[in-house]
Amino acid sequence: MGMNRRQFMSAVAACPVCVAAVGGARAEGPHWSYEHADHWGEESAFKVCGIGDQQSPVDLVGAVHAQIDAPTIAWPSGDFEIVNNGHTIQVNLPPGGTVTSQGKTYDLKQFHFHTPSEHARDGKRTAMEVHFVHLNDKGSAAVIGAFLEAGGVNSVFSTVMAAAPKAEGKAKLGTSIDPAALLPKDRQFYRYEGSLTTPPCAEVVEWNVLAAPVAVAQADIDAFKAIFPMNARPLQPMNRRFLLSN
Repeated sequence: MGMNRRQFMSAVAACPVCVAAVGGARAEGPHWSYEHADHWGEESAFKVCGIGDQQSPVDLVGAVHAQIDAPTIAWPSGDFEIVNNGHTIQVNLPPGGTVTSQGKTYDLKQFHFHTPSEHARDGKRTAMEVHFVHLNDKGSAAVIGAFLEAGGVNSVFSTVMAAAPKAEGKAKLGTSIDPAALLPKDRQFYRYEGSLTTPPCAEVVEWNVLAAPVAVAQADIDAFKAIFPMNARPLQPMNRRFLLSN
């Protein structure tokens, strides 16, 4: 007898390959591309991309104001590994960084970038978005997202793009950075339950997306787009989920 939808979704949530794929890390499985994002669900390994009802990213509109605490971050500075994994530029961090949200603590694994921004505000996307990916030992994820737009210089993003491999491969940043410098000072945020934005699209993610954008250099945005002209999944329906804002 085949699995019903609930059993199938539970199996995917527990899948270690799904967890490895959070946020764009390359995992074993069928090839996928952003150009065919609307067809991800046609692959048997990626069925949730098509049948899931808590998919990400979404348009951040119609939020319910709530008394919710912002995530508490404790991230180390350092000279980290930077990877071009064929889908994005990703910075891998050693053990030690955490985020605590809703009484649960998750370990920071990596952060990476998308262009244009994957989430939108009132239907509008910004130039880019950064995702800080955290996992816990139960297979759940917490991702903090921040919008990036042209209009200033951000030393962390400049350092990342100066070291980013232009082809698939790894390198060292070459200098110490503070990942928290990629977040806005204003910590107003949106929270909702969603999914990975890459295959297999497992619905295991608590999303916290900061409302205020971070100003970065146009030259650094252009440098990213020269490697990845577009690596953002189309917006997904909210369905019956709650979107909260503080």
